[in-house]
Amino acid sequence: MEIKVYTDYEALSEAVAQLLIETLREKPDATICVASGDTPLGAYRHMVQRVAETGLDCSRARFIGLDDWVGISPQNPGSCQYPVRHHLLGPLGIAESQIHFFDAQSADLQAECRKMDGVIAAAGGLDLILVGVGLNGHIGLNEPGISPALLCHVSELADMTIRVGQKYFDQETPLTQGITLGLGHFMAARKAVVMASGTGKAAIIRDAVHQEISPELPATILRRHSQGYLLLDEAASALL
Repeated sequence: MEIKVYTDYEALSEAVAQLLIETLREKPDATICVASGDTPLGAYRHMVQRVAETGLDCSRARFIGLDDWVGISPQNPGSCQYPVRHHLLGPLGIAESQIHFFDAQSADLQAECRKMDGVIAAAGGLDLILVGVGLNGHIGLNEPGISPALLCHVSELADMTIRVGQKYFDQETPLTQGITLGLGHFMAARKAVVMASGTGKAAIIRDAVHQEISPELPATILRRHSQGYLLLDEAASALL
């Protein structure tokens, strides 16, 4: 694992955008898994700007959605796919045939998991996976205690995740389960990028770097990835 620290959120976002762009330049048909949440939005903004400036061809790439809240409509701004579409895929003009998200309202969530596993396998695996890190150390919706061998699966959400998740919704919204790529996909990706910003993430970043590697703190698994990158702003790195 390589740790890189940037002066502020904007510099961090530019660096992550550059990693995404370099991946597509090196492999125009790359398969990239992209996260939702607040942290990557700056990177998506910078990427859209750079693609517009350079004319980078994104027409052969595949974009995989990392996770979503079970039962939430994709049209709900609090869903995980809504901000990715709104801030990245829509502005880039990515065709629907290039986009793969979970149907979190499906009556057969296990079939959704098998379908996503199949999409990733058919693509030859993930070239890059970009994730944030939760306050309890989760990656995607892989909660503490999850098996590191799992591929796509339905997870029972931790209480902290349910509480924090409310910030994405205009009103109190029942959240109980998530559907997510597993840590098996994270470790199999050719590059794994974890980004974190702000003083609120400093304690969990310290723990992810210094505590014993364990399923009880999923973010620690990054340290076992041969091409793992932990990208931080100075605030998130303050306790390292």
